[in-house]
Amino acid sequence: MGRLSCPCGLIPITSRILLFVSGQVGSREDSSPEPVFEEQVQLAFTNLGEVLKAAGCTFDDVVDVTTFHTDPQSQFGTVMAVKEKIFPHEPYPNWTAVGVNWLAGFDFEIKVIARIPQTQ
Repeated sequence: MGRLSCPCGLIPITSRILLFVSGQVGSREDSSPEPVFEEQVQLAFTNLGEVLKAAGCTFDDVVDVTTFHTDPQSQFGTVMAVKEKIFPHEPYPNWTAVGVNWLAGFDFEIKVIARIPQTQ
């Protein structure tokens, strides 16, 4: 297992062929939650994209997604609309959505596993 340096301050873990990223939220530059839910979700994916890029990956390399929601029933439509922009075509990653009652002030969090592209 290895650790990658990342611009977001979180440290993703690698295992030669896989990248494990957790704790991606829609935080602004001052680390506070983005108050508008749709923008919080979009910002979480933007932050995740930066981590993937730092590891040489893209969203096309993501094979598994787990999202955490403080109010899944009311948030699901918004999350799905953003998801369709991030993952617009097959093959889609495996996706698990989990309802939680606390995310340290946030309403949405992402955890992913991605394949690290192998150079020839």
